[in-house]
Amino acid sequence: MNKITLTLESLYLRVSSLINNARNNVERSINHEMVRTYFLIGKEIVEEEQKGKERAEYGEQILQKLSIKLQNEYQKGFGVDTLERARRFYLIYQSDVLDTSEEKISAPLERKSLLPHFNPDLSWSHYRELIKISRADARKFYEIEAAKNNWSRRELERQIASLLFERLSLSKDKDGVMELGLVGQEIKTASDAIKDPMVLEFLGLPESHLLVESNLEQALIDNLQNFLLELGKGFAFVARQKRLTLEGDHFYADLVFYHVILKSYIIVELKTNKLTHTDLGQIQLYVNYFDQEIKQPDDNPTIGLILCSKKNDAVVKYTLGDKASQIFASKYKFHLPTEAELEEELKREVKMLKNSINDKS
Repeated sequence: MNKITLTLESLYLRVSSLINNARNNVERSINHEMVRTYFLIGKEIVEEEQKGKERAEYGEQILQKLSIKLQNEYQKGFGVDTLERARRFYLIYQSDVLDTSEEKISAPLERKSLLPHFNPDLSWSHYRELIKISRADARKFYEIEAAKNNWSRRELERQIASLLFERLSLSKDKDGVMELGLVGQEIKTASDAIKDPMVLEFLGLPESHLLVESNLEQALIDNLQNFLLELGKGFAFVARQKRLTLEGDHFYADLVFYHVILKSYIIVELKTNKLTHTDLGQIQLYVNYFDQEIKQPDDNPTIGLILCSKKNDAVVKYTLGDKASQIFASKYKFHLPTEAELEEELKREVKMLKNSINDKS
């Protein structure tokens, strides 16, 4: 390339970057303004309903007629369902607005000053999913996580459907659950990064005892983007079937990741049968090998994670001993769980652990 071509290419890259940034900022601004507008639409609808019993009785009829007039003027986007969502949106988020019961505010600019803080990185489609959540702490958690992780509307919908908040809450005390609702998921230790159970419904595999580990591994690789979303923030894929050689003997770790927040390698082993102490011994070997041969001085200790169809927490605890903070076992499910299923699973595992402790005493 000659100097003119190089100069032109450099100039083009800088200018196109400015244009793309401007477009992104405009789109972000439009999305944020739409969220604010739907809130104000909901406010108008609720205030109209509150003007008396008579108005409340024909509220549905008013919404239908309002929808027709709006769609005649603005085309699509203002059906009755949308107006109902705007109403619900206002009712849910109005508590974030300062009390102005003694003030009569009507000017649009004054009304905007009373809007709650909506995250500028989230669009109306995100908030449409958020208002389906009844628990305020769970709703705030998903709002924070969607913005921090740049989730699309579809990704947010999937995380809500997979009960991410409830799964993370299972291993936390009351203060920990409260923190989830205030600041989202904070990853400070290895246990913060591990979910149990893991939900792999995106693989489309049947709940079958005939499933072999190689098929499960291939399905995860084929759906790596979805698997990384399920694993959570900080996971970066490193290798598949990583070979470890010890005095001529070869061993193969199924999947290897690096966690950029914890600064640790994470080895994932897949087991399609019930977890055994032999499986735990195997991953202990891999973790020890990585700690001694692969991790760098500025890396933290390697983490081992076994994904299995069934497990016994007592076996995990007594097999691992002092390695329990470094090695984890999580069950996987091929369907989206219900909250009742999660609660039942937690009760069952706590009972199994208590029985094991009693047997030892």
